[in-house]
Amino acid sequence: MSIVRPDLSVHARVRAAASALGPSEGRVAAVIMERPDDVVDWSAAELAAAAGTSTATVIRACQSLGFRGFQHLRLELARSAPLTPRDSDPVAAGGTFDDAVDALRLAQESVDPERVDAATAALRGAGRVVLVGNGFSGPPLQDLAMRLSSVGRAVEAPVDPLAQQFAVHSLSADDVCLALSYSGANVQTLRACTAASERGATVVLVTSYSRSPLGRLADIVIATGPVGSAHDLDPYLARLGHTVVLHTLHGALAGDARHADVADLRHVVADALSED
Repeated sequence: MSIVRPDLSVHARVRAAASALGPSEGRVAAVIMERPDDVVDWSAAELAAAAGTSTATVIRACQSLGFRGFQHLRLELARSAPLTPRDSDPVAAGGTFDDAVDALRLAQESVDPERVDAATAALRGAGRVVLVGNGFSGPPLQDLAMRLSSVGRAVEAPVDPLAQQFAVHSLSADDVCLALSYSGANVQTLRACTAASERGATVVLVTSYSRSPLGRLADIVIATGPVGSAHDLDPYLARLGHTVVLHTLHGALAGDARHADVADLRHVVADALSED
């Protein structure tokens, strides 16, 4: 694998390593440099077709260019969106709010309402629901689990990846595995969803990238679209769209809750408040 400086931009990294590639891998690099915006939305097979080569060659080319694979390249391209002067000021609150609004608009335009309805129906009719997500996707799922519990819906949301594996291995065709993954390529989440699918459970995925390993596996995919971010690790803008989708699912299921159950749970909140 080529060694390239990690502080270089994605485009600079590709240019720096491209000269050492063979003809087939070189064509892959050329497409990446010429059509980076398209590559962000493509699968490895689509990039292979555009470069006139195979999927295996695409993966090798990505590794030769200094990335762990195609999914890693695609994420880095999405995160390398050019910054505006407004974005370059870390304390510009107005710019941050504007970015958040843009991210939510992208999610609104990208999400298919029919898939949200399908996911709601699957969750409503499920015998068991197991929530699966790791890394930055974990906290939003824990939030959803508590919110669903507040309207009388029992769900399982193991935090530990191994516990997620244990939970999904006992699912059946009457159950649902709801996964959250920004990239759609998290290895631990993919393993859990694969196990759930093999046992006949319906796999529902909320993600930014529908064309991903998890996107190909899931029965219902709700995609919010890729959001470019200057942040190296945390796709915080993308998580805004994910959170709204999860809230939408919660809102639809909350409508099924009995008033008496919700009223009873309000006492739990009231009892948790200090008198001081």
